[in-house]
Parts: sequence; structure tokens; C-alpha cells
Amino acid sequence: MREHRLEVADVIRENGEKFLQQWGHTLSPQQRKALHDIGVCRTAALGGHVEECDDCASRFIAYNSCRNRHCPKCQSVARDRWLAERAKELLPVPYCHVVFTIPQQLAPVTLQNQRICYGLLFRAVSETLQEIADESPRFRAKLGFLAVLHTWSQQLVHHPHVHCVVPAGGLSSDGSRWAACHPKFFLPVHVLSCRFRKKLLALLRQAFVDGKLEFFGQSADLAEPARFDAWLQKSKKTKWVVYAKPPFGGPEAVLKYLARYTHRVAISSSRLVSMENGRVTFRWRDSRHGNRSSTITVEAIEFIRRFLLHILPAGFVKIRHFGFLANRNRSSALVLCRQLLNASADAAGSAAVLSHDPNPSIDKHRCPVCHVGVLRIVEWLSAEQTLSRRSVRSPTAQIDSS
Repeated sequence: MREHRLEVADVIRENGEKFLQQWGHTLSPQQRKALHDIGVCRTAALGGHVEECDDCASRFIAYNSCRNRHCPKCQSVARDRWLAERAKELLPVPYCHVVFTIPQQLAPVTLQNQRICYGLLFRAVSETLQEIADESPRFRAKLGFLAVLHTWSQQLVHHPHVHCVVPAGGLSSDGSRWAACHPKFFLPVHVLSCRFRKKLLALLRQAFVDGKLEFFGQSADLAEPARFDAWLQKSKKTKWVVYAKPPFGGPEAVLKYLARYTHRVAISSSRLVSMENGRVTFRWRDSRHGNRSSTITVEAIEFIRRFLLHILPAGFVKIRHFGFLANRNRSSALVLCRQLLNASADAAGSAAVLSHDPNPSIDKHRCPVCHVGVLRIVEWLSAEQTLSRRSVRSPTAQIDSS
């Protein structure tokens, strides 16, 4: 038997009741659901299923997954399927990674108005990139890009920012040519920062005028127009961080970037170090000191509170496409881009998929006995059936299920 590694679910199962006693009255329905789902994920509470090898006929019983998008254990299959689709859309050009971050001063209001503010954040980011690219005298192109919302810092503090993966070029205004950016430079960071700040503050101001924002707790006084205006003016004087890497590579490198950023949750179980005496220790990366690895220890109740800060509103889309990659015109725009780049329809994407992961779904379900066949689900079990069957079988037959 392999040694059990500490998981986020362990922290929730052991401390969930205490957390609810202290913070339960503040939770949204989505936060309550995530807390429950993660706690019971891959346990008998969700039932199980029987998998059979299609070569040697070995059988295994596994618990079912919760499939909550915030669960650290339920992202791999969804990520692999999503990456396979995105690989078909990649172009044979370098790509850029651009990150837009809002200052900490705005974070409390953003947290109290997640659906509105996160939506405005996406809008400000997309309009900023599109406008600066169109105005650039050396570039002047219509971009197409993917944007992913993250709301956490390495220490699980609320820290909203958007990662953008952008082809290093775009379509000319008349669609007659592919306009490539400089091989070592994408767009001016200072200009992006200033435009982003101006746009998001204007959007927040309009949301306030339209009565779409709510304020409570320490931010309650911002409901007064004069105080809100003063708050906006103070935010204008704050430095807004926009980070842009030079073009870093083609489709293969892009898939590696997307695999790291798109389906992440606030913290993975691999970063957990220990849970002792009601306290959780986890690793974090200190970007201010050369990404040095360090550890932090917090009360388990505080750990759960921080984790739940990053549960998104129901139905909120955290991965969005813009420009010529927007859903409404993606297919036709990609055909045009490939024509202008003299690229075959799927050459770049196919090569990237093969180099990234030859067959992720099959490899993860390979039979552990014969190492040849693939495990197929042949029977679904209720919670009671799962417990009764697992109680009479060898513990070595257990496999993880996604």
C-alpha cells in the first residue's frame, strides 16, 4: 500500500464542521457546495464503479469523483479534453504571455461583487489589448487571444489577475495579410498598464452609477458617491502591474503554458506539507525573491477560509476567447489566418498534441496488471454497494478514478 499523501480534502473533512460553525453564515451556495463536494470526492459517499481491463479482464473498484470545477482532484480529464480542442486552433507562430493584475486596494470591492467585477476585468483586459494593438504604428493588427481568470496569490490571498495567451501577431485591418509583431517585443507594458487602469476604473464608475455594486463590512462607506469617487481617485495614483513576456515559442510551448494555467484551482494538494494540531503548512513561491520556495503555516480554519475565497459564482466563465478567436467567428478567422500563414489546417495543433501528451486519457486508464489493456467502466455502484464490495476485496485493487 502506498502512503497516503495529505490532500485539501483531508483538511476539509477534519476541520469542515468547525469551519462552518465559525464562518458558515458568510458562505454562498457555491462555496457550501464546493466544501461538501471536495470533502466527499472519491469516497464511498458518492458511490463507485467497476472497471475492467479489455485485455486481461482484471477488475477494479474505484470511488466516483465529485467533478466540481474547484476540486483539486477533478481537473485532469477536463483539462486534457480542453487542451485537445485548443490544439486544433493553434497557429504556427510565436505566442506571448501577458498578465493583468489589479491593485490590492480594489480587491475587497471585487470580492464583494465577483460576478460584476470579474466580468468588467475581462472586458477591460480585452479592450486594452485590442486597442493598443490597433493603435501601434509598427503593428496595427486585430488580435485573437485566450484569457484565464485567477483570483489567488501563492499564499491564497485574494489577488485577481488575468493571464492572456496571445499569438504574436494578428490580422491586418482589411484582412489581407498576417501582421507579425517584433520577434522580441509584443506591446509596450507601460502603455498597456495606463490604458488598463483607465478602462477598468471607468467601468467601475459606470457600474456604481448604474447601481450594480454592493458594499458591506469595511467597504460599506463606499456606497456614498463622494467616498466612492475619492476611492477611485486614489486608485488612479496606484501603480497597476501588467507583465508581458517576449514571444516565447510556438504551439508546443503554448500547450505547456495552457496546461499550467487554465484548469488550476487555488492550491493543489501537492503543495501541502503537513497538518498538525489544527494547523496546515503549505509551500509557496516567493516571486519577490527570485521565486524562492518557502512555507507558510496557518490555522486549518483560516486555510479553508482562504481556499473558499476563490470559489467562483455559479456559471461564471473563467476562460474566455476574444478577437478573431471569439466563439462567433473563430472557425472562419482561423481558416483565413492559416491561408495567410501558408499553414495546413491542423499541422501545428497535431504536432503540439503529439509532443505534449501522446494519449493522456488512455495512459491514465492503462491496466496496472497487464500494462497493455485499457480499463473500461462496466458497472456503476451505489454507496452501499461500493462499501460492501470493497470490504471483501484486496486493498491493492484500488485505483484512482477521474
